Amino acid sequence: MNHSQYLQLSPEVEEAIRNGKPIVALESTIISHGMPYPQNVETALTCQRICRENGAVPATCAILGGKLCAGLTDEQIDYLGREGRNVVKASRRDLPLLCAKGMNGATTVAATMIIAAMAGIRVFATGGIGGVHRGAETTMDISADLEELAETPVCVVCAGAKSILDLGLTMEYLETKGVPVIGFGTDELPAFYTKKSGFSVPWRCDAPEELAAVIRAERALGYPGGMLVVNPIPDAYSMDPDVINKAIDEAIAEANRLGIKGKETTPFLLAKIKDLTDGSSLDSNIQLVYNNVRLAAQTAAAL
Repeated sequence: MNHSQYLQLSPEVEEAIRNGKPIVALESTIISHGMPYPQNVETALTCQRICRENGAVPATCAILGGKLCAGLTDEQIDYLGREGRNVVKASRRDLPLLCAKGMNGATTVAATMIIAAMAGIRVFATGGIGGVHRGAETTMDISADLEELAETPVCVVCAGAKSILDLGLTMEYLETKGVPVIGFGTDELPAFYTKKSGFSVPWRCDAPEELAAVIRAERALGYPGGMLVVNPIPDAYSMDPDVINKAIDEAIAEANRLGIKGKETTPFLLAKIKDLTDGSSLDSNIQLVYNNVRLAAQTAAAL
């Protein structure tokens, strides 16, 4: 399949692919929809720096002028940060339209996985994946990220599913879809802002080299999908579960009252939780992303 008319690699990423260097894909929804300016841009640039310090080339992904970009300039990242929610939050369903119309989009986990797979990038770092939303048994609100993990051969390193979700149902969905879920140094699913969720993960690895071996085996077996590595937030930034869960419950109640649905749900909840926790949730969010980028870069280097 020829993606070349829509796929655009930065010179650095193109050179890395040509010479077999380790590469880590990074998403851009965190820049446009996940954090306020200028922290969003500072975080994105720091993620790229951490990636390089740990032996990998960063490939921040976005749709710009209808092109699926893997690797952005500092200016392009700053543009996404300044434009914020004016940029389309792009998942799988949006990519053909954005390409055809020559528009811009910030990539979710699902869209970043698609661009990474097209470019031949096998490891991707993000904050937390989307999942099964609370009340999904009546709303059917299930993130496209989960389906993408079942279909697209990319290893996603995250801090678990965002704790605004139904974590039990999210794990059940991943099991049904046959997605390998691996705890890095843990037997328990981290809950984004906190290390503990009460839900166990089926497998555990304790070194990047182990993760690289699993990725190699999955590819050799010809699996169609990817795998999920859940990496707990560092102890110093892990939030008190009672504090964060109270804030999450309040934020969800407000979203329900205001009738907020679909792709607006997560940005609204994260912003509300930030306000309710006096900004400490944003600090935790930033630190867990850095932690995931570090592990993803070390895993890509081990590959």
